[in-house]
Amino acid sequence: APMRSDVLNFVHDSLRKNSRQPYAVSSKAGHQTSAESWGTGRAVARIPRVRGGGTHRSGQGAFGNMCRGGHMYAPTKVWRRWHRRVNVQQRRFAMCSAIAATGVPALVMARGHRVDKIPELPLVVSGNVEKIKKTKEAVKVLKKLRAWSDIQKVYQSKRNRAGRGKMRNRRHIMKRGPIIVYKKDDGITRAFRNIPGITLLNVKYLNILKLAPGGHMGRFTIWTEGAFRTLDKLYGTWKTGSTMKKGFHLPSSKMTNTDLNRLLT
Repeated sequence: APMRSDVLNFVHDSLRKNSRQPYAVSSKAGHQTSAESWGTGRAVARIPRVRGGGTHRSGQGAFGNMCRGGHMYAPTKVWRRWHRRVNVQQRRFAMCSAIAATGVPALVMARGHRVDKIPELPLVVSGNVEKIKKTKEAVKVLKKLRAWSDIQKVYQSKRNRAGRGKMRNRRHIMKRGPIIVYKKDDGITRAFRNIPGITLLNVKYLNILKLAPGGHMGRFTIWTEGAFRTLDKLYGTWKTGSTMKKGFHLPSSKMTNTDLNRLLT
């Protein structure tokens, strides 16, 4: 499928918004004082001012967004349109682009993955990997595939988060490692889940937020044989449509031959 980063970015951005929680300031914020304008003739601004005396607060401007302690401009409301609906065909097109990019070494390396020693991309392993139940066996598999250097990169990338998240149980951040796509979970999730940076996905429930984090296509993906064969049924081939998604055919490029001289002669 054509790798359309613009479609992928749009879909990723929209789907990511669906996990947002509504927030808003209090409807009373900035108005919890009795203030009234002094009117004209006093050579001061007509902004409402706090009543009373005997304190620095009396006589200070109130309510306005230009005042200390006043309300904000356009206070946030919980009824904002937080979520986005994305067309099914667009979602499928973006997913096809993300899957196609996992087989392009240049795009995978551009995301920062250490794949220079990987035998080939896309990387497809035997279905026996799905039956692994121990983490030490999973580590052996990754070392045999020469994918362990990408995990070491994740270990070395652990650092403190910038901003307030440090105080909200999100103190550390790490880079993303490989994603493992399987067909049947016979223990594979238990084996790989404790290795930092690794994401596990069932081929029938592929997630574009995991396959292309941040909207950047080309995440290093390890497919099991069964999962890789299922892709033909899920999204079809160039000759046949999908048997699992009604009416879906792989998107094709409008220009099949980019050699203009050959077309014109």
